[in-house]
Amino acid sequence: MLRRVVRQSKFRHVFGQAVRNDQCYDDIRVSRVTWDSSFCAVNPKFVAIIIDASGGGAFLVLPLQKTGRIDKVYPTVCGHTGPVLDIDWCPHNDLVIASGSEDCTVMVWQIPENGLETPLSEPVVVLEGHSKRVGIVSWHPTARNVLLSAGCDNQIVIWNVGTGEAMINLEDMHPDVIFSVSWSRNGSLLCTACKDKKVRVIDPRKKKIVAEKDKAHEGARPMRAIFLADGNIFTTGFSRMSERQLALWKTDNMDEPICVQEMDSSNGVLLPFYDSDTNVVYLCGKGDSSIRYFEITDEAPFVHYLNTFSTKEPQRGMGYMPKRGLDVNKCEIARFYKLHERKCEPIIMTVPRKSDLFQDDLYPDTAGPDPALEAEEWFAGKNGGPILISLKDGYVSTKNRDLKVVKANVLETKPTPKAENIPSIQKHASHAPQPSVKMEDKLEEVLREFKSLRDRVILQDRRIARLEEQVAKVAM
Repeated sequence: MLRRVVRQSKFRHVFGQAVRNDQCYDDIRVSRVTWDSSFCAVNPKFVAIIIDASGGGAFLVLPLQKTGRIDKVYPTVCGHTGPVLDIDWCPHNDLVIASGSEDCTVMVWQIPENGLETPLSEPVVVLEGHSKRVGIVSWHPTARNVLLSAGCDNQIVIWNVGTGEAMINLEDMHPDVIFSVSWSRNGSLLCTACKDKKVRVIDPRKKKIVAEKDKAHEGARPMRAIFLADGNIFTTGFSRMSERQLALWKTDNMDEPICVQEMDSSNGVLLPFYDSDTNVVYLCGKGDSSIRYFEITDEAPFVHYLNTFSTKEPQRGMGYMPKRGLDVNKCEIARFYKLHERKCEPIIMTVPRKSDLFQDDLYPDTAGPDPALEAEEWFAGKNGGPILISLKDGYVSTKNRDLKVVKANVLETKPTPKAENIPSIQKHASHAPQPSVKMEDKLEEVLREFKSLRDRVILQDRRIARLEEQVAKVAM
């Protein structure tokens, strides 16, 4: 019998292409802070980029269509008093983003529907509980308003954002800095990579380590670990000889890896981005000028190299678009937002197909924006997988959905449990005193707008004073 020489895969011919210059985001001062996060977060509405800012930390939030040169005075999200280290968009509301900073706080922000018109310095909620800088923030994949943060105080805190409370504190599990944290597909487990060279699988609600592997990668440089859809764990790290490695592990038996592959001897940390629908992992090295991609299957060697997309410029960070933000008509299976020193460049990954019809083998149903659980249900021990949506007609974010989710995310009141059991008369009665609430909301909105206008005037005053000084010096 003839042996198949070439492995069949629909992703063998995936090719990457950078967009034209006029479709990039130019003149952005990308953050220079020494921290191995991706510095960029993307969703179907906005791209957020951590930038250099004097007197505190800030990040830009740009509508996807606002390409070209970004004005120096473009409004930023600027409430932190120290540099911002990590940002993450809420998977259940495209207007809500969380940020972690060197000032030891986590802040959750609500972005206006059409983007920022004035600097945003008032977060919806400030989460305080870390004693050192917060380097990782990550939303729960299926439960509304559940946010994880990990700091350089070696602890992980899981928050109910709706009430602003720290519900779970995992403080004695990591003796050193936590490099990465990843949720499992249904959010019941976490996997972490730590400076002590251990990869741990943790049940956060039981505050218990389910499995761990010592010296998953023997090198001293940072590791990364992510959960795959089947419950296995994919890690990147360095060998004892400082060669970059990737490895695949079974959660129920972490004594030996399923496979280990050595890649090269560059020293940039490999950031893995995983597509759970197609089982493709993209590896972006910080300081590299390439993106490598691999397909994970059940056949040996389990992690199959597909291809490399290379450019001339090294990357400072990378954003990864969720599946529902891709153009299915162009057979786009991934889109990256590559950060250079002064710009952000989208890179589109496509699978060439001759037919114009919807390619259902490339686009199985994917995680949608609706949460499977409320925060209280998850903290009480309930689990739920992601609610899937079809991309057949392209993802459309409906106005109704936005309003509903934004309403739930204005995060001042706890949702009342089992609201459906309240008789309809009671419901009508509870809506009666609405005008006064509306007036309060209006007043708050006016005050917020007034504050941001005042901030802007102060900024402009300082700028004018500086320019006058410069003119005076030139005149002398």
